[in-house]
Amino acid sequence: MTVPHSFTATLSPAERAQIGRSARVRASRSCHGWFEAGEDRFDPVEVIDRQSATRVPELVPIRYGRMLESPFRFYRGAAAVMAADLGPTPNTGLRVQLCGDAHLLNFRLLASPERHLVFDINDFDETLPGPFEWDVKRLTTSFAIAGRANGFSVKQQNAAVRTCVRAYRERMRAFAGMRTLDIWYAQDDMDGLRELMASSMNKEARRRAARATAQARTRTGLQAFEKLTRTTAEGRRITPDPPLIIPLGDLVTGSADEEKALRTVLEGYAPTLSSERRHLLRHYHLVDMARKVVGVGSVGTRCWILLLLGRNDDDPLLLQAKEAQESVLSAQTGGDRFDNQGRRVVTGQRLIQTTSDIFLGWTHVVGIDGNERDFYVRQLRDWKGIARPETMGPELLGLFARLCGACLARAHARSGDPIAIAAYLGGSDRFDRALTEFAQSYADQNERDFEALATASRSGRVDVREM
Repeated sequence: MTVPHSFTATLSPAERAQIGRSARVRASRSCHGWFEAGEDRFDPVEVIDRQSATRVPELVPIRYGRMLESPFRFYRGAAAVMAADLGPTPNTGLRVQLCGDAHLLNFRLLASPERHLVFDINDFDETLPGPFEWDVKRLTTSFAIAGRANGFSVKQQNAAVRTCVRAYRERMRAFAGMRTLDIWYAQDDMDGLRELMASSMNKEARRRAARATAQARTRTGLQAFEKLTRTTAEGRRITPDPPLIIPLGDLVTGSADEEKALRTVLEGYAPTLSSERRHLLRHYHLVDMARKVVGVGSVGTRCWILLLLGRNDDDPLLLQAKEAQESVLSAQTGGDRFDNQGRRVVTGQRLIQTTSDIFLGWTHVVGIDGNERDFYVRQLRDWKGIARPETMGPELLGLFARLCGACLARAHARSGDPIAIAAYLGGSDRFDRALTEFAQSYADQNERDFEALATASRSGRVDVREM
């Protein structure tokens, strides 16, 4: 029996728990414990290539080049492949707002509007409602792959995965006993993180974590402004760094109509902000735009930096307008109800992230490449602390796994039914053990898919550019 979460408020806690336990009939906890590709499995390169067909053609080889740097880089760019693998598998029917691409590098330190550091999910390009375990599987597999990249033993890899799943399960169990508003207000702030670090880490690990926290506070919009702009005769402008950063005026393919369309981004985006934030935005004026290559999986989507200035050249606001395409989960979940993919991203982010950027909004632009495009807009950088798993030993990776698992549980508890999910997971470690087996088997599949892309590159089937 599957009951949409929107209707569970009328049920008693006991009835909601029964929904969770009943989901074990639909998908037992142990059934999550393996992944085996059938002989009729799709071609992973074809899936990636099909996704690339909607992107800026000259940037697609950069995407492939970045994915071929390592199996972990490949995994970051292959959310569509994993979604296609998860779709046919048994699922619990316990739906939440999924991140959709919940690998470990999409969890990081962020600034709240109150200027506090919090730990949260940071990427929502693929967000869509779906079975909670899909996010857990993508997250745990990323820890297995990261552990392999670091040369960890299978035992050490499994320890990180088990820590992640246990943190998810135990925190979901805690949320199941909490009041609704207390769940909504819950966040992972620095006070809680310090307590965890003090109780779980040795002196050297605590020192490194403290340094990462301090560095996050320096990653401000002003730092990005200094790095990405320069003084010109016309005033402060974005510094070219082709092909990664190309100002709008330098794009050979840009037409007058396309430039006009892009300059309407702010006009269409502003109404999606609350009234006080629209008022704040009116204190700035747009002076420059540039196309920017971002990430791994996102390479080739249309992404623009918008440089706005306030009182003078030392009063900047850097926004990022990023194209929002259909979620990779859409084909596996029956589609979505949004006619604007930017709105889908923003709605999902506001639902599962405890504290969102004050300039987060969406828009629709007509006339780019002769097409209509959906975008979401946010600040380019604001106190973001990004993990570096390649520098982590087993202990530190395990601590990060614990943070990510607990954080994901909080996101799911906000958007789904924590009582039903907690009842499904239960008090034993059966789900933990199953996900550990899944993470290893899917990490194996990821390596085979990585080799398939490498073979396609060597044969000339796909063009690759290292950048």
